Amino acid sequence: MRTVRVNLGPRSYDIALSSAGPAGAGPFARAALPKAQLALVVADANTAAHARAVAAALTAAGFRTGFVTVPAGEGSKSPAELSRLYDALYDLAADRGTAVVAVGGGVVGDLAGFAAATYNRGLPLLMVPTTLLAMVDSAVGGKTGINHPRGKNLIGAFHQPAGVWIDTAHLDTLPDREFKSGLAEVVKYGVILDADFFAWQEVNAAAVLARAPAALVHVVERSCRLKADVVEKDEREETGLRAVLNYGHTFAHAFETVGGYGAWLHGEAVAAGMCCASRLAEKLGMIDPDVTRRQVRLLASFGLPTAPRPGWATDDLLAVMRRDKKAAAGKLRFVLPERLGSVKLVGDVPEDLVRDVLEGR
Repeated sequence: MRTVRVNLGPRSYDIALSSAGPAGAGPFARAALPKAQLALVVADANTAAHARAVAAALTAAGFRTGFVTVPAGEGSKSPAELSRLYDALYDLAADRGTAVVAVGGGVVGDLAGFAAATYNRGLPLLMVPTTLLAMVDSAVGGKTGINHPRGKNLIGAFHQPAGVWIDTAHLDTLPDREFKSGLAEVVKYGVILDADFFAWQEVNAAAVLARAPAALVHVVERSCRLKADVVEKDEREETGLRAVLNYGHTFAHAFETVGGYGAWLHGEAVAAGMCCASRLAEKLGMIDPDVTRRQVRLLASFGLPTAPRPGWATDDLLAVMRRDKKAAAGKLRFVLPERLGSVKLVGDVPEDLVRDVLEGR
């Protein structure tokens, strides 16, 4: 087992990487939550079987467990499904020491995490991500939330987990589209923080796509370490450093909102968003076109989109982007590359340049 430590003082926790199956989740949970006696395991329809194995491991480790499933898909990040989790916690007679255990992808983690952050003003949370995107991104760092019809993740809270248990063997059966979606966030880490990691992906793209175990372990471990480094320095996005993790996301969230949640997976939207952000940086004279070309080539090799879908109204996309959490006083701000391995937050970007990028000019 490999371990990545996230150092946040009293909120520090371990990310454990294993390929030994769900049984190890029980001892890990007991070590991370030594006082907890109750646990609510949350899964979706796609992860229910794996979650029941996790629940059995928790029972063997001395937890009394409840179990609830939500429908698969982005639509579950809703007030209605959040209320169902509150009901399940109430029926379990949850107290402040009851753990919420999220077994699934980013939707389950965000939803269950927000329930943990808000029920009884905060319950301990254990993340058991089952998708590549959740393993390398959403399960780490403490962001939780649900969607609003006007925008993605508009309702949420920071709530760090007590631990993250990653079973990389679960990636062996992950549907191809879900797996590729997660690779967008992996590419992102190379662009924003680690040019050598980006170059490694270019060389090893075939091994990654073939899901070679050694390649997957490296991808997950390095991504987790890079994200942990940022979270340690700016846990709650107060200094601006953590904003770098949102590279491509201003465009991506607009694509998801206008296109309808579920039209694109999150990673697919992020892939196209990164390419748009890089093209915008070109127009601002920040980078050479080769920086964009390398991103487009790598993302395309992973089977990911590199431009917005035709037919989405530019005015609708811009309206969503003006309400992005990075916007300031109604002015658009974007995380843009300076070179591979380095990005910065750029404010007051002219809308006509953004429009040109969205329309492929």
